[in-house]
This record gives sequence, C-alpha cells and structure tokens, in this order.
Amino acid sequence: MNNKIRLVQLCHPNLGRRVALVTEPQLLLLNEFRSVYELALRAIETRMNISAMVNSLISDEKIDYDSVYECENEWKLLPSFDYPDSPFGCMVSGTGLTHKNSALNRQMMHQSEGNKPTDSIQMYEWGVKGGFPKEGEIGIQPEWFYKGNGTVLKAHGQSLDIPSYADDGGEEPELAGIYIVDRQGVPWRIGLSTANEFSDHVMEKKNYLYLAPSKLRECAIGPEIIIDADFEEYKGKVSVIRNGKLLWGSDIKSGEKNMSHSLANLEYHHFKYASHRIPLQAHVHFFGADAFSFGNQIELQNGDTMEVEWNGLGRSLKNTLNKVLDDEKIIAIKMIQ
Repeated sequence: MNNKIRLVQLCHPNLGRRVALVTEPQLLLLNEFRSVYELALRAIETRMNISAMVNSLISDEKIDYDSVYECENEWKLLPSFDYPDSPFGCMVSGTGLTHKNSALNRQMMHQSEGNKPTDSIQMYEWGVKGGFPKEGEIGIQPEWFYKGNGTVLKAHGQSLDIPSYADDGGEEPELAGIYIVDRQGVPWRIGLSTANEFSDHVMEKKNYLYLAPSKLRECAIGPEIIIDADFEEYKGKVSVIRNGKLLWGSDIKSGEKNMSHSLANLEYHHFKYASHRIPLQAHVHFFGADAFSFGNQIELQNGDTMEVEWNGLGRSLKNTLNKVLDDEKIIAIKMIQ
C-alpha cells in the first residue's frame, strides 16, 4: 500500500480546479487534468499505466498539504472524486448489511418480541453463506441503496447537513469504491477513498421500509483517492469530537476479510443493471459500515466533528455536523398550461 498513488482534487478561487499527487508533507500539482475522472478516463482509453501517467504529469508547483488539510489555504479540497462537468453524471449508492456489527445494530433497531431474527440478520446470514461465490459463479445479492447524484458529495472539512425534514443524522465510517464506465459500457474500478456515508438512523429505526429515504442525505469522500487500492483488509478508527474533546470512538475494520460478500460479488450486483453501465458514467459506491455512534445511543449535536481514518488510505476524513434550523416547508409544484 505504501507505493500506491494518492491523489486529491483541489479548487482555487482564481485558478480553478486541479489534481495533485500527495507526497507528504506536500501536494504536487499535476499538469493538464482538472479532475481524477478525466485523468483516469485518459488512462483507460490509452491503456497507459496510470502510475506512469501521473508521474509524467507532475509540475513544479508545490503546495503545503497541512495548510490545505486544515482549511487555512486558498486552495480548498474537493471530494476525492466526482464527475466534473455535471453532478448528474455521477451515481452515488451503497451496499448494506455487509459487516456483522452493522447487521447487529439493525437487529437492535427492529427487534420484535420473541427475539426472532430480523430481515436484516437474515440478509446478513445470506451473505455469509452465499456472498463469496466461486470464480465464474454468481453469489447472493446484497442489500443495495441509492444516495443521490453528485450533488450529495462533500469534501474533507465541509459540513454534512441534517435537513429540516430529517429526524437525525449520523456518521457511517466506510470505504467507497470509485468507478468509471468507459465508452463501450465496461465498468473500471479506479480506486478507494475514505468515506462517511452519513444517514438518518432515527428515521430508519421507525420502520425498515424507511431505509430508502433515510439514505437520501449528503455524504463525504476523501480527502484522498488511492489509485488501484486492494480490498483485502483495512483497519481504522471512527471518532466523534464535541467541543474539542472525544465524545465517542471505536476501532473499525473492513475489506473482504471482514465482510460477508466478496468485492467481485458486490460489484457484479451493482453493475448488472444496464442503467448502471451508461458510457462515461461515474460511480461512487459505499461498501458498508462496521460501527457507528448511533449504535451506542449517541445523539450527535450541531457542530460535532465526525472523523474517519483507515490505515493505508491517506489522511483522515473530518466533517462537522450542521443541523438546518429552518422549519420544513411545503414545496409548491407548478402545473404547465
């Protein structure tokens, strides 16, 4: 992992967007490309090794990473990946019940009298039994959810909103897979990014059929994308900081060694749909959480900082929680005449 390419996306108020290579403690700006999407697509289309391409694009421009990371520089971090021309070119989605602790938290949410296994536990167990199919075979399909288009993606240092119509909001520390569909409709995995999937667990707890709207929230990826990262095993930490002090924290694990589905099985069941293989489409796909504060009865407050760190995936991702205080308002729909 130490030799993997670490990239960030940046934006300057006067100079616009750029891509930079992380070489601690500096960021080396790359020539020619203004997004990871464009760089990776060129590598796909030319069949050029992306590491060699990145090294050939390094400019003489250097930026202090610390000042950017601490939001003290005119250069600001963007989400580690996006579709640069339009948010509609990017699908943001995820796969749930892939980690045992997540299934147990769902079990506690929806436990009925008699302690019978919930649908969540049953689906997790299906993954344990059928989520690692033999090569050439199709395994059991996982839970799948939609989060939105590229407008929901936020960067390191940005806030994640609890909108006026929400019941709550809480972190979900995850790995996110980054993909591009080429001009022939073939999906390519570009790399992995640290991610906070951020969901409304109070809404979900009311009834598991509310899972779909509970996922329609902002989320964060970054600060870095690790190009061509493996998916074998990752260990890390998730923390909630309140008023400068640790409120809650937990060790977390992910990757195939800690999941009920193989990466190949998760990818197949996402990209089997023709609408998920539209040429030049970008995808950010979350792979599930191992722990989150809601499972420990922690209620986040306005201004709390959520931090996710995975060993081997660059610097940690930090986002503050922002509770929108406006009252929920009816949106009047007009009729064409």
